[in-house]
Amino acid sequence: MDRKQPCRVPLTFKIAETCSTSKARTGLMILPHHDVDTPVFMPVGTQGTLKGLLPQQLEKLDCQIILGNTYHLGTRPGTTILQMAGGLHQFMNWKRALLTDSGGFQMVSLLQLAHITEEGVTFRSPYDGSECVLTPEHSIEIQNTIGADIIMQLDDVVHAKVTGPRVEEAMHRTTRWVDRCLLAHQKSDEQNIFPIVQGGLDPQLRTKSAKLLTQRQVNGFAIGGLSGGESKNDFWRMVHLSTNVLPVDKPRYLMGVGFAVDLVVCCALGVDMFDCVFPTRTARFGCALIRTGQLNLRQKQYKYDTAPIDDSCDCSTCKNYTRAYLHQIVTQETVACHLLSVHNINFQLRLMRDIRDSIKEQTFPQFVRKFMLELYPDGEYPTWITEALEAVDIKLSK
Repeated sequence: MDRKQPCRVPLTFKIAETCSTSKARTGLMILPHHDVDTPVFMPVGTQGTLKGLLPQQLEKLDCQIILGNTYHLGTRPGTTILQMAGGLHQFMNWKRALLTDSGGFQMVSLLQLAHITEEGVTFRSPYDGSECVLTPEHSIEIQNTIGADIIMQLDDVVHAKVTGPRVEEAMHRTTRWVDRCLLAHQKSDEQNIFPIVQGGLDPQLRTKSAKLLTQRQVNGFAIGGLSGGESKNDFWRMVHLSTNVLPVDKPRYLMGVGFAVDLVVCCALGVDMFDCVFPTRTARFGCALIRTGQLNLRQKQYKYDTAPIDDSCDCSTCKNYTRAYLHQIVTQETVACHLLSVHNINFQLRLMRDIRDSIKEQTFPQFVRKFMLELYPDGEYPTWITEALEAVDIKLSK
């Protein structure tokens, strides 16, 4: 439901049902601009726009929350224009919930353009080469101007495969920086800061990070520093460890994760929120998401295929267009990106809806088994999947 007036408490999290087998749960986040059903996938609109879709189309798909990026929005259009517009909601005409990343991820993605110190991060703009400094205080100042319902602390992000003293340094710096972010926060009655668990792939450091951050008075937590090229075996273990330490009564956000199989496994591990550019990025390359994987509509086999992308999908693309039509225009016409983005975002949202329904009905383990069998019809499941699910008492029968 839409909420035009700020809430007295900017986030209320109500757990509606918990899976009796795994750590999966479904609930409701009540935020200033919109209520959000969890677990939820958040499409990424880096610069105040989701590539290929209008805000009104996202509403029609019943998308409840999207993500923007502080670094990019702070650089272009910049805080002056956002302030004049009354914040990002008004600027992009989006009436529902928003979450903004802090800009910390750019320490990895733009590492050649960044210099990190205790004070903050000095970037060289990828747009015009100008130098800018992002400190914890400045990150929060930008995010206060953007006006998102949930804002992220600036964290010291290292690549997932980095080991040694740099990982511990980043973990402790992230803890120090969250305190600076909380002190700088000017809109605590309207916006929620989520601290970010770091610690790389070191179980002791990640446990320590989570325990330190839970000492702060905040309304939710993020799990960062993963989905960056590490092995899936390391990935799921760090997620599992993090959700074991983080409070049960507050939402847990796993950053940068969006593959369908990862969403299902990590919901079982107790995660409530996800984001990723994957659905719209893969659409730009002519790929459509389905329960058995992906359709690469550039392939010649679809030239005469008069079926929709997915017979069971209720999106406008599947209702109105065939694979043959899409094959003719993918990567050639901009409308193809739009049509595939509609489908791919709907696919993600529908998957999350099915997960929530199965948890409510206490059929989540059965849902997981059916999902995995569709994806791996020969029953030959990757070891990391079987081990992750067995860690929360879900067994995949062959």
